[in-house]
Amino acid sequence: MIDLVRDVLEDMNKQLARIERSLDLLNDDGIWTRLKASMNSIGNLCLHLAGNEYQNISCAIGNKPFSRERSREFTTDGRISKEELIVLLRKTRSESELALSALSEEDLSRVVTIRYDREDWMRMHRLDSLVEEPCDTRAVGRLLVQVCAHYGYHAGQIVVLAKSLTETTEHLTGQYH
Repeated sequence: MIDLVRDVLEDMNKQLARIERSLDLLNDDGIWTRLKASMNSIGNLCLHLAGNEYQNISCAIGNKPFSRERSREFTTDGRISKEELIVLLRKTRSESELALSALSEEDLSRVVTIRYDREDWMRMHRLDSLVEEPCDTRAVGRLLVQVCAHYGYHAGQIVVLAKSLTETTEHLTGQYH
């Protein structure tokens, strides 16, 4: 496995472990609690992370069929259990590992197409929302860095939310801050 891919997967797996430790602290109601109406629940963030990872890695890089309703990731409100969320995140990661294990150094500069659902494209305030096919393009290496940073950002939010919803003194990141 090439170095960048190994490093990205190592970091994302570390973040996934933090998410799982956070989920373990809460019951299903806690996972779907929104601290404010304008905020996402931990469950919504988990759905969003799985959707983003699948869209960018399995679909764009791995050429799997595009299937994502991004807006639903933020409107779903508790019909998915903690166990189901963990299975979804792990399954998505397994698919990513499979797609990424086939990459070569040359593939890092290859440009791939990231597809979007038209409704989600328009919700994301795209000025070019009337395009025939809603999509972006990125070089694989750049896309991996973006997906990894995005994953880490939301994993941090999940850790903070879990700590806010519980009385834990556990250092969920495995580091003392």
